[in-house]
Amino acid sequence: MKHVLISTVLIVLFSSFSSESQKATVVTTRVTSFGKGEELEYRVNFGFFTVGKATTRIDQKVHNINSRPCYKIDAWGETSSWISWVTRVKDNWGGYLDTTNLIPHVGYRKIEEGRYRKTEVTTYDHVKHKAEVKVMNKETGVYGAPETYDIPKNGRDLVSGFMYLRVVDFAKVKKGDTVTIQGFYEDTAYKLMIIYEGKETIHTKIGKIPCYKLVPLVPDNKLFDGENSITVWLSEDENKIPVKMQAKMFVGHTGLELTSFKGLRNQLRVLP
Repeated sequence: MKHVLISTVLIVLFSSFSSESQKATVVTTRVTSFGKGEELEYRVNFGFFTVGKATTRIDQKVHNINSRPCYKIDAWGETSSWISWVTRVKDNWGGYLDTTNLIPHVGYRKIEEGRYRKTEVTTYDHVKHKAEVKVMNKETGVYGAPETYDIPKNGRDLVSGFMYLRVVDFAKVKKGDTVTIQGFYEDTAYKLMIIYEGKETIHTKIGKIPCYKLVPLVPDNKLFDGENSITVWLSEDENKIPVKMQAKMFVGHTGLELTSFKGLRNQLRVLP
């Protein structure tokens, strides 16, 4: 099993939806699907085995970044103790998102996967459409000189894209519609298409949850088996939280499943 398993799952979950939809209606001034204090927990599976866990959390306070009110949002992923003796993963992705339009002002990630280490901070200038990326030297613990990249208008990173998806009004998206999105990750601006596959009820540890089904079209790569190898289910309610994700990889099947939650802004819809 590759040591990048959990971070790959997180990248899929976040980067699959990292900017504006061309066909969906999005609310950018009144966020009703989430709020301060929300926490979601997931189990990470590989085949039939649980190999780790992932958590997303919105801080209890609103932060002031670039003179703008921002949510502080973090996501963590780590391997289970039984597999850590083979390879250990402990990743943290986070950022400060404008409370009005959910664009990122600062993003960061701290990656620990086996012997691999990377700590990175990205600062966004949405006036000049630039992103400044600084990477910490593993030996000295000091950030190197920043690299500057062009980003799309209102370009979003992984975490902000994940949250932005939750304000899409899927009631106005038809089954089979393709939504084209674009964003920025690491050093590259990208564009991705997502097919809305309608509604489906998912059986979880929590119960039966009605969901929106989405299939991002993945470009050719060395990890995933085919362009439609990833499926994501979001709760069909006011929260639109990710309930489940599945991915067909060349080395097997992997995914995430919601196991617990707290601090939801709205009641989660669970069928009897």
